[in-house]
Parts: sequence; structure tokens; C-alpha cells
Amino acid sequence: MSDKFAVVLAAGQGTRMKSKLYKVLHPVCGKPMVQHVVDSLKELDMARIVVVVGHGADKVKEQLGNAVEYAMQEEQLGTAHAVMQVAPILKGKKGTTLVLSGDEPLISSETLSALVAHHEAKQAAGTILTRIMDNPTGYGRIIRGEDGAVERIVEQKDANEEEQRVREINTGTYCFDNEKLFSALEKVDNNNTQGEYYLTDVIEILKKQGERIEASVTEEITIGVNDRVALAKAEALMRERILTKHMREGVTIIDPSSTYIETDVVIGRDSVIYPGTLIGAGTVIGEECIIGPHSQLKNCQVGDRVEIKHSVLMDSRVDSDATVGPFAYIRPHSHIGEGAKVGDFVEIKNTSLGKGSKVSHLTYLGDAEIGENVNVGCGTVTVNYDGVNKYKTIVKDRSFIGCNVNLVAPVTVGEGAYIAAGSTVTTDVPDGALAIARERQINKEDYAKKIIKK
Repeated sequence: MSDKFAVVLAAGQGTRMKSKLYKVLHPVCGKPMVQHVVDSLKELDMARIVVVVGHGADKVKEQLGNAVEYAMQEEQLGTAHAVMQVAPILKGKKGTTLVLSGDEPLISSETLSALVAHHEAKQAAGTILTRIMDNPTGYGRIIRGEDGAVERIVEQKDANEEEQRVREINTGTYCFDNEKLFSALEKVDNNNTQGEYYLTDVIEILKKQGERIEASVTEEITIGVNDRVALAKAEALMRERILTKHMREGVTIIDPSSTYIETDVVIGRDSVIYPGTLIGAGTVIGEECIIGPHSQLKNCQVGDRVEIKHSVLMDSRVDSDATVGPFAYIRPHSHIGEGAKVGDFVEIKNTSLGKGSKVSHLTYLGDAEIGENVNVGCGTVTVNYDGVNKYKTIVKDRSFIGCNVNLVAPVTVGEGAYIAAGSTVTTDVPDGALAIARERQINKEDYAKKIIKK
């Protein structure tokens, strides 16, 4: 079995995006376009993946890291010129090489695998990934011979009336015999109005040498993203693909048109996603959960039978049978324990809330460790910041925190302790103690009348 290689073209500037962000780094459903392409290739057991970089090279390398190799295209002189930059890495090696663009996030590993399989089965020198379009205007047409092999690619501007009726188009993704690819590249010239070296010329050169050129038709929609309009189309198509996958795997999505789920999200069976919900990359949701309506989760780990309504959660964990919301804000590095309750207008940051504990409403818990079966009353605040440093609050198991309590950190509330409503606690509370830390009430008779007179 011969080796498989891939060349990803990602050197173009992308001026039509009108953006400071390099084109292939624009995200589609939470992941940069070039990362989508590389991830699809990784599923194909590639011997080597080479990404051709140019503009924004450092940023692309930062995104992809050491998972791929790189070739630099200092001047953008066309697609064939870009592949030529890979010669020091791949030239002379036996095998099959995929060439594709880094701005085609919709291309899947299944489509690429089918392309390679067709290419090798036909023992072709080159194979073009093609698609049948009802309206092929603007695309290069695939002209086949009587035996089904590709005779030539005809661009829209050069096609005659009969050729313009052809609905099979070139997607811009190719598969080549690696040795024949680099041999043909040496014969490509730039005798055209743009003065560039085009990869389509390789197909023509191989054909003139008597080599077989094949076409592999895909039903998958694959589009190159060159501007914000195409980016929005790719986003919509990817979003539909992701939602369909989850629904087929046993997730109920009440209204797909108002639900946004990014890539690399896992959702268990019999979970229900309500309208207006956004689930970001890295989130794992268990079975039989209710998420939404109008909730946002990003990089969260959620257990089974969890309910999250009208709430925002980021970089946190929620254990099974817990409830969050409505209108709760769970900030990074928080852990909501099994069966715990976080109610309305509660904000939690860098805090662990123990099993069975309740924070029902109007509370801020920051930099805290709350034990099991603790009741945190309405209006409680952990006073964790002195303007310079953050300090920790510890509340041990089975404690009861009354309403409108300030816990001034660093402070520890002992196991089974009670804090009276309205207290400002500045020193540790022993196990089982009742802490009352509030000013003694003084009533001044008839004082209100004096104020009115003024």
C-alpha cells in the first residue's frame, strides 16, 4: 500500500474578506476553516500533511501547531506555484497526494476518502473532485470522453454553448500520483493574463502525456470561502450538518433554526435542546438533560439529567441531577455538585458548590468552596477582593447562610454552623455555632418628622 500525502493551500491573503484576521483562520461553527480541513485529513491516516503558508504564516502555525508540516510561499503566484513550494518535502516520493484549499471547511473525511479510493481504483494520474450543480455558472466545467475519463476542464469564459450546459463542475480539490504531480509541475508556465501558475494546467499536461484523468463526483456541498457572504453560507451549511448529526444520534432539538451548536460538542441521548440555545466547542452534555431555552454553554462538562434554563455557563462543570437558572451566570472554573441548585440571578465564579447545596437566588459566590447540603440565602455575597488580591471563602457541610450575609474572605464557616441574616462575617465561625454580626438596632422616636420639616 502506497503512502498518502496532503497539501493544503493556505497562503492567500483573502483581501475580499476585508478583515485583519487571515482568511483561513475565520471560524466556521467555532473552528477556523483551515483547522476543519486539517482535522478531516487527520482521519485518513496521512503519512504527511503539508500546509502552504504565506500571509499570516505565524498565526496559522500557532493554530495548527506541530500536527502538520509547513512550506512557505513568499509570493502568491498561483495554485501550481503554491504546490511547487512543497517539492523539497514530497518530490520523488511514491504515493497519492491530495491537494485542497484551506478555505473549504465543509469538505469531510468521507468525501476525501472516496476521492482517494476512486483515484487508486482507476489507477489514474490525477483525479478531480467534482459536483453536479443545477446552476453551474461561474465554475469550470468537466468535459468527459466516451469512456468516462476527463478530457479537459473548460472555464466559464472559454466554454461554448454546449459546454456551458454541462452541470458537472470542478470543486478545486484534486488527487494525484505524487511523482507524476511534481514532474508535471515542472512543465507549468505562466503564459496567461494573470501571469500565474495554475494547478489546472497540471491536468492538461498529464492528459497530453497520455495519462488517465478521472473525476470523482460528490453530493456533499463543498464551497471555497472568499468573502463574508460565502462565510455565512458555509456557517449555515455546517450548522445544519452538526444539528442533523445530533438529532440522528438521539438528541431532540426543538427548533433547529434558532439553535446554534459548534463543532466538537457531545450530547447524550434523550437530551432536549430548547430554542435560542448556543452550545460552544468543547462542551460535553450527558443524557436526559434539558438545555435552554436561551442558554449559552462554552467548554462545559454537564452530567446526566441536568436542567439549565436561561443561563450562561463557561469553562465549568455541572454534575448529574443539578439545576441551573433561570438567569444564572456560571463563570470559569466553577463546579456545581450533584443535585445542587443554582437559582435565578446567581453569579458563581471559580467556586465549587457541593452535592445537594442550594443557592436559590440573588447571590454572588466568587473564589469559594461550598460544602455539601449547604443553604445559601438570598443576597449572600462572598467579599473576595480587596482591590489588590483575591481571597477564598470556605463554607463546610450542612451550614446555613441567612439572607443578605457578607462573607469577608479569607474566612471559614464551620460544619453545621448558622449565620444570622444581615451579618457581615469577618472571622471564622466554629462548627455548629451561630454567628450574628450586625449592628444593634436603634430606634429614634419622632426622628422622621424632623427630617420632613427640613
